[in-house]
Amino acid sequence: MSLYSLQQEANELPQAWRSRVLGRVGHANIKVLRMDERSVIEEVHDYDEGLLVINGRLQLGIAGEKFIVEAGELYVAKAGIPHTVESGSFGTLVIIDLPESIYPTTRTLKA
Repeated sequence: MSLYSLQQEANELPQAWRSRVLGRVGHANIKVLRMDERSVIEEVHDYDEGLLVINGRLQLGIAGEKFIVEAGELYVAKAGIPHTVESGSFGTLVIIDLPESIYPTTRTLKA
């Protein structure tokens, strides 16, 4: 069994928006990252992706709509739907996704 302080794990990362895999449940990765105020280029996955805000706020752009995900909230980005992180996001984010070895076609989209 492993116990993690998610905020501490995120704070110790050398760079914002670079995740670290803490573990796996079944085939799913449990990753943590530190958000800063920068936006992130649009991406799309062949699988659903869970975005759980531990502290701070995640601002998403999806299909022309803006979504704000607050601390303690989970947003599930559906497979095949492009999404982007808008500027102003900050705090600690946990990502639940699948390894690239299972779905190697995760891709970023140019604006």
